[in-house]
Amino acid sequence: MSFPDTASFPDTASIPDPAALPDLAALERAAEAVHAVFPATPQIHWPLLSARAGAEVWVKHENHTPVGAFKVRGGIVHMANLKRERPGLAGVITATRGNHGQSIALAAAAVGLKATVVVPHGNSTEKNTAMRALGAELVEHGHDFQAAFEYAVAAAEERGLHMVRSFLPDLVAGVGTYALELFRAVPDIDTVYVPIGLGSGICGTIAARDALGLKTRVVGVVAAAAPAYALSFAAGHAVSTNSADTMADGMACRVPVEAAVEIIRAGADRIVAVDDGEIAAAMRHYFTDTHNVAEGAGAAPLAALLQERQRMAGRRVALILSGGNVDRAVYAPILAEAPFMKTDR
Repeated sequence: MSFPDTASFPDTASIPDPAALPDLAALERAAEAVHAVFPATPQIHWPLLSARAGAEVWVKHENHTPVGAFKVRGGIVHMANLKRERPGLAGVITATRGNHGQSIALAAAAVGLKATVVVPHGNSTEKNTAMRALGAELVEHGHDFQAAFEYAVAAAEERGLHMVRSFLPDLVAGVGTYALELFRAVPDIDTVYVPIGLGSGICGTIAARDALGLKTRVVGVVAAAAPAYALSFAAGHAVSTNSADTMADGMACRVPVEAAVEIIRAGADRIVAVDDGEIAAAMRHYFTDTHNVAEGAGAAPLAALLQERQRMAGRRVALILSGGNVDRAVYAPILAEAPFMKTDR
């Protein structure tokens, strides 16, 4: 696997302001790098989902990437730039609940860099196995993502490794390529629902929407038990929470990125919070209506659309199915409609 030369973006922990979002040229250069590794993922209009939601529903299938999630796009762009700009770098380290870690592991191996990935204790067994299979050194530390992240930052300095944060300009440009594909393939989308973890996906979607000059409304989706970005959107600044205890590990954020909050406040229409029962129901609906596997974060946009079914009636709507990496032990009881999860709408 090899990468072409790609656009270089500043190696910083945040984007300073919404105006610094990647423009169309930057998104297209990022897309060139991504498509050198894998083709565009499909966007499919599903009649059964549309009937369930009362709207024309298009799904962007980021569960069909080489790691089963959208994050790999950003990893490809960042690792290619990093290898070119710092050819003597020994390796990289990052913190994750799974999809970001798989992205960095795959992309780092492709350019000959060693990747260390820090995950919290109790993390997804199958995501951990996948990261090891991709060549990462896996370290378990802390009770949640934030604790793992803080450990990774300290370890980067101690071991002389490059710390790859989950929100960087390269990552936003990279993951924004899925939205570029979607918007160019499906015209006149009224609203797109995007899950929010640390914010790269929704910021990339806003960047692509703006770069193409579209009027599509971008709606962020958070887990009700991990509402940091919803609270931040309402408050106008980053608001942290003491916990993020949700089954949707891809959205289990309790300390938001200030730069991401600024971009979301400037470019998103609203944020919808969905509870774990609604997410579980949406995971079942995806399997029943499309026979696709959706992890919690990947199903959350569908849960939000169903919550807003009356508001969105008859409109053309897109859902970002951001990933399908859910452990069998978690997924099986959801499909079996365990009593505590019976919240189907």
